[in-house]
Amino acid sequence: MLFFRVFSRISAIPRKNLFGFILSRSADPSQSVFSNQYVHSTIKVCSGRETPSWSLPSLLGLGRQIHRSSSVIEEELDPFSLVADELSLVANRLRAMVVAEVPKLASAAEYFFKLGVEGKRFRPTVLLLMATAMNVHIPEPAAAGVGDFLTTELRTRQQSIAEITEMIHVASLLHDDVLDDADQRRGISSLNAVMGNKLAVLAGDFMLSRACVALAALKDTEVVSLLATVVENLVMGETMQMNTSSEQRCSMEYYMQKTYYKTASLISNSCKAIALLAGQTTEVAMLAFEYGKNLGLAFQLIDDVLDFTGTSASLGKGSLSDIQLGIVTAPILFAMEEFPQLHAVVYQGFDSPENIDIALEYLGKSHGIQRTRELAMKHANLAATTIESLPESNDERVIKSRRALVELTQRVITRNK
Repeated sequence: MLFFRVFSRISAIPRKNLFGFILSRSADPSQSVFSNQYVHSTIKVCSGRETPSWSLPSLLGLGRQIHRSSSVIEEELDPFSLVADELSLVANRLRAMVVAEVPKLASAAEYFFKLGVEGKRFRPTVLLLMATAMNVHIPEPAAAGVGDFLTTELRTRQQSIAEITEMIHVASLLHDDVLDDADQRRGISSLNAVMGNKLAVLAGDFMLSRACVALAALKDTEVVSLLATVVENLVMGETMQMNTSSEQRCSMEYYMQKTYYKTASLISNSCKAIALLAGQTTEVAMLAFEYGKNLGLAFQLIDDVLDFTGTSASLGKGSLSDIQLGIVTAPILFAMEEFPQLHAVVYQGFDSPENIDIALEYLGKSHGIQRTRELAMKHANLAATTIESLPESNDERVIKSRRALVELTQRVITRNK
């Protein structure tokens, strides 16, 4: 087919410099009004209050900046191995939390928490590393094994944030699969394809209710507010995706706002919650928020690239799924800047295979894939910078966890699945 020839050209595209968009948000992510102009500063202060804005800086050489900031290149660090024991604890507790008295609901709720299909556990990994990066002391592992590991009250509360975040994430996946009529997720059949839409929606609702119970148990109103905002943002983002005008579909600004709501809000607010539970200052908590926001944006931008360049086997779901659903993402938006005639195709929509093939042909001739990768790289660098801005610490575990958080920013933009 035509798009297979297109992708062979995409992989051969030479690199070039990019001037791209950068999303910056205020301390209150629910208050989001974007500037209509592209300005040089990432944050403008109006009436004593931070407001989000876009900037248009050169991205030349940014891919090399993350590791230049460290004076010494240390041994390679695997962020997932660093918290592997703790991840096992979190996974076991998650399986226990979604047990239900109704057998059918229990089977549905446990579907993506069973061994082997838990996914990458990316978000819990980020949050557990962030907990240590916030100067939280970690007791030495007891000789008896994992069961006696990390028993302090604060650490347990922060682990709860990781569990709550993962339940909200999985619930959103279940609901998204129903809305998108998806038949694959994490390399297996989607829950809606196996058990039907109604049970999939109810399983997602059940997970959200369990997440709310766990959140209430923390008895921290600010943290509760943060995670409640996440659920609100997920709904807003999905609604923005479902109901778009032709003009909005062609807007990078609209796309980035939607991406924040659907992906980055969960990670950013959860990172901030981790910092607040640790008793950190507002300034440090906002650094944690900015790390999660930029990491989440970079993650989704690469997801959008992989939807065009990956395979169903590597992604664990169908490739080209977004464009087949009529969703316009960053690679196509950048291609439209180079080929304005692509606007007419986007306005018509992608209900016909012919329009999909035309869009993919233009994408193959453009630098849309490359520019999206470079925009993801920019946000990854911004995330790494926030970690470097945290208060200094001589604690070896804190230092190692911060290095792992920086390493994650690189893994996000170099992954292929």
